Amino acid sequence: MSMKRALIAELQMEAASSRKMLERVPTEKNDWQPHEKSMKLGRLSTHVAELPGWVAFTLKADELDFLKMEFKPLTNPTAEELLELHDTNVKHAIEALENATDEDFEKMWTLRRGEHIIFTMPKKVVIRSMAYNHLVHHRGQLSVYLRLLDVPVPGMYGPSHDERPAAVPVADEALGN
Repeated sequence: MSMKRALIAELQMEAASSRKMLERVPTEKNDWQPHEKSMKLGRLSTHVAELPGWVAFTLKADELDFLKMEFKPLTNPTAEELLELHDTNVKHAIEALENATDEDFEKMWTLRRGEHIIFTMPKKVVIRSMAYNHLVHHRGQLSVYLRLLDVPVPGMYGPSHDERPAAVPVADEALGN
């Protein structure tokens, strides 16, 4: 399987999981946060919807300079806006991956803040770490937020406790723990 086919397949799988999570965000509680140092629910859910956009950005540019970027995040999104942002970013990511060559994945990409270089690495590594792994990390946080808000959590890599039929024992319960 080619690099782009593998990255597209992984993105499609993770995007489906992210979409299930975003569908359940109670946007009327966008200002809620579990701790003063935590992101608010609206910002976290928006970030999850934004992260697939890193794929297209990474393939189209050779660097990101935080001091030069013009970014205005969506604030207090509605459920429809969250899903639209997510779906648009996934669509653009898949298009960028479809159009990428093997050489594009090997090109170096730099994250900087002015003269301070944070890192430089091949674009294929940036896509896996700064887009995919970053997405999974924040989606995990979002699952905890949903749990704390008593919103049923969808399964990501199999059924969640909320989706499992009552007759199927949990491993700990089956072991008597």
